[in-house]
Amino acid sequence: MLPLSDHNPRTLTPVVNYLLIAINVWVFFWEFSLGRNLDRALYVVAFIPARFWYAPLYPPNIVRILISMFLHGGWLHIGGNMLYLWIFGDNIEDRLGHVRYGIFYLLCGFIATMTHAVMNAASTLPSIGASGAIAGVLGAYLILFPRAQVKTLIPIFVFIFIRDIPAVIVLGLWFVLQLFVGVASIGPQAANAGGVAVFAHIGGFVAGMLLVALMGGLRRRPRPAYDDFWR
Repeated sequence: MLPLSDHNPRTLTPVVNYLLIAINVWVFFWEFSLGRNLDRALYVVAFIPARFWYAPLYPPNIVRILISMFLHGGWLHIGGNMLYLWIFGDNIEDRLGHVRYGIFYLLCGFIATMTHAVMNAASTLPSIGASGAIAGVLGAYLILFPRAQVKTLIPIFVFIFIRDIPAVIVLGLWFVLQLFVGVASIGPQAANAGGVAVFAHIGGFVAGMLLVALMGGLRRRPRPAYDDFWR
């Protein structure tokens, strides 16, 4: 299933969500401009679990966590991530407000990266992508708007259907799939395996569910007559 849009009105202009998407796209084109030097650059600037645990308090290793949240491995990688962020991020920003949403997003990304680092401590492969932070957005959306209708593309063999499906089903199935793949990937043979950092998704999703409650997302507030950036 591929979400295409949601039917969930908002009152704030999601400027932080737009900014996050813009930064991700800008960094991706920077990566694209590196050509054959990209792999070398990623090993310098991206987060690598084994290098992090060798010196976890070394400031560049901390900075690499933030940088890696805006790096992507290809057009499908960034396209899929930005689609999910575009669909679901605006409503979380609408509920939390601009500043708290920005903090929420970065915290989810940090927790997601550390979950991946704990579960793949010996990995020497760069861990890149916004999907851990975006998984946090999905977890928050599931908590806040489980009944929201999500327009979803459903391929069945050679047929394609588009249906409105409750968010609890779309996001719930997504999370169950991550859990299934994550459990199946546990083992020493996965230390340097390529592919998706599934435990970053799991950690980010759970973090989003908890953080949105801790940051006041469950409390509905009266909307101001103007878009107060610092709300």
